[in-house]
Amino acid sequence: MDDVGRGGLPVVLVHSLAGSSAHWSGTLERLRPTRRVIALDLRGHGRSEPPKNGDYSMAGMAGDVETVVDMLDIRKFILVGHSMGGGVALTYAGDHPDRIAGLLLLDPIGDGSQIPADEAKTFLEALDTNYESTIQEYWRQIAGPDSTVRERLLSDLRATPREAVVRVLHEVMRFDPGPALARYRGPILSVVTPSNDASFSLHRLRNGFPYHIVQGTGHWIQLDKPEEFNRLLDNFLEATVNRKRER
Repeated sequence: MDDVGRGGLPVVLVHSLAGSSAHWSGTLERLRPTRRVIALDLRGHGRSEPPKNGDYSMAGMAGDVETVVDMLDIRKFILVGHSMGGGVALTYAGDHPDRIAGLLLLDPIGDGSQIPADEAKTFLEALDTNYESTIQEYWRQIAGPDSTVRERLLSDLRATPREAVVRVLHEVMRFDPGPALARYRGPILSVVTPSNDASFSLHRLRNGFPYHIVQGTGHWIQLDKPEEFNRLLDNFLEATVNRKRER
């Protein structure tokens, strides 16, 4: 976990599958002069140990967020989640809507129930029978055009326990965001790639909510285009703080 900066409305950052707090290094440096910002390592990722009970559910990982913010005595904060971490962040926000001042979802996972059953089954079976080639090929497809970023992401993937990757992907395929979206009614924004603007995408569900599409990047927008992401985050933070002042 990284905990830097002082003052302002705190920001808590949640990484993707096979990611870590290190994926937020640019954002940490951007925000630390003006506010407190925390980037945590979810179970089985980065500097955190795998769970002894093998629980990689969204609810279980949302519990990691709860543990961190309670330990640091952070009562109200902006929550940012990337990819799988977007599902974790939404799950936490649905369980604790009163503690979330704003929710920014960075290319988050979508409604798993809309993934065709045969497609999900084929992919998950390939993971079981030929893990290395299946997962690395998938990562290369979504990693984007920057070869340096791609090699970093593949290195991070290799450093993540196979059990964590496989179990989380099973959870992603059955993730139901509906209950959390119904319970959380606060400020929310999705920042997505063009491929994540589909019927299953979170910002398209129910009545929808604001979103911004970033062009020319892979799934890890904050690594491919850090300045553009940080500008969007700055704008969201400013709008959230101003909204809070007006109440």
